[in-house]
Amino acid sequence: MDKHIQTIIKGGKEAAESLQCFVEEASQVFEFPELNKNNQRKELWEALFTLAKTANSEITLMNCFIAIRILSREKMGLNELITDEWFKLMQKHSGLDDPQYKFDASKLLLAIEVEKCLCNVIFNSPVAAGLCCKNGVLEQLTERIKNPQENKIPEEIRFYDVKLIFLLTALCSEVRSKVKEELKGVESLLKMLDEMLKEAAQASPEKIILDDQKVDLACEILKALFNVTLSYGIYDDKEENEQCDHLVTLLRMYLLVPTQDKEKGLALKNNVINLLTNMPDSTFKNLITPVQPGQNLKPKFQFEGQNMTAFYEILMVLKSKFNNVEGVTKQYEILCPVVTILLKSANSERAIRKYLRLQILPPLKDVHSRPEQGSTLRNHLCRLLTTPITQLRDLVADLLFILCKKSVKRMIKYTGYGNAAGLFAKRGLLGGRSDRGEADYSSGSEGSETEEYAEFKHGINPVIGCYEEPHPNAMENMTEEQKEYEAMKLVELMDSLTRSGTIQPCRVGEDGKPHPIKHVLQLQEGIKAQQVNNDSDSDD
Repeated sequence: MDKHIQTIIKGGKEAAESLQCFVEEASQVFEFPELNKNNQRKELWEALFTLAKTANSEITLMNCFIAIRILSREKMGLNELITDEWFKLMQKHSGLDDPQYKFDASKLLLAIEVEKCLCNVIFNSPVAAGLCCKNGVLEQLTERIKNPQENKIPEEIRFYDVKLIFLLTALCSEVRSKVKEELKGVESLLKMLDEMLKEAAQASPEKIILDDQKVDLACEILKALFNVTLSYGIYDDKEENEQCDHLVTLLRMYLLVPTQDKEKGLALKNNVINLLTNMPDSTFKNLITPVQPGQNLKPKFQFEGQNMTAFYEILMVLKSKFNNVEGVTKQYEILCPVVTILLKSANSERAIRKYLRLQILPPLKDVHSRPEQGSTLRNHLCRLLTTPITQLRDLVADLLFILCKKSVKRMIKYTGYGNAAGLFAKRGLLGGRSDRGEADYSSGSEGSETEEYAEFKHGINPVIGCYEEPHPNAMENMTEEQKEYEAMKLVELMDSLTRSGTIQPCRVGEDGKPHPIKHVLQLQEGIKAQQVNNDSDSDD
């Protein structure tokens, strides 16, 4: 490969042939340490620029941009190597300098390759990304996506145009407001989503289905919209609110539209869910629609006359994520968006909250297993109540607490006191206190107590959240002196652990939160106030 690099740098008649050999050999290469010597990297870039400007054949010109795409995988020196001249050349051959550019077969292949170069360059070079926001590239991209059908922009070019907008709005936060307000990028991207569904309906009127190419384009549009709508909901803007309502209605369609490839379909749903996290709570009502007369929906897809299919799909995405999460460190990134959506939705609409409760916390039948044991949604979420990822833990706790209508007793019933203790401590609900928000929910029953629960209710340990076989009394045959001796041993042990800093005993204060104590004997004070009252834990 070094021989070909040297020939390209020297130029001449053999340069084009060596370039062809270079792109073939380097197609899977991502680092070129040999270019770090003797200023070779800069010389190679300059030679490629000269060759691209003077190329007499389409193959040589294409190879120049393939070589740049390969070299721009590496960040080394990229900030200095990308010049205004390079950008002008890339704009010329991608049609970004001419609104009337016509994409014939040869120009299309070259334009795709050039836009791939731009993607690599922008991603790996902050300087290049900044230049694109100043040299007109951003404006040209947003202009071209406004009416792609009228301008006869091929779908492959649309994909890379939107991808470039996504990269620029991700890497240059200052341009997000420009794309949203000055360039009207949100309207253009929403229109593209609308048009794609119409195109799919025209192609297959009996059953709309998105092909792989449209799914890929939709994912890029959703990612770009995520960046541009990050500030939505901060200000009460009428136009913005209308856009959000329209967008959430579209997102419901994209949640439910069939796709050719299962993996791509899951990627589409993930991007829909990510974008929904930016939407105001008031817009989540657009994810449900009234069940239409003659619409034969299974019970799991409807509730109280509302079509809940979108939320069923979101729950299935969550379940698939639980099955695929590898390691605790990935939990936040993978699970946080979908849990956030469920939390915001449960807060926004009573019907949604009741449906989610029915799916996540159905009437208890398995009372012999701990809440965190098993593979149901309730089991998975209860396990997250003790995850070390505190942000995710708090989200899950808030979701379950809302599904329990902010009732401490109901939360204990479904999760166990041990799992919910962190939430109770944070909210000041230790010692049997009630949350003030509980009064906001109706007191009516949402499902009678199951026979299984009623049968074993007397033996359910509220701390672990399941039935526990009676244990023999370890102190049954002890004398009073032996009991006193064991008690003092326990006090001394706890005192020793406290003094060494191994543990920090606390007691519940008047605010319902734990407060550190100075001596273990202080634990005796207020014991009655701290006992868990499990006498009334029905769903009434």
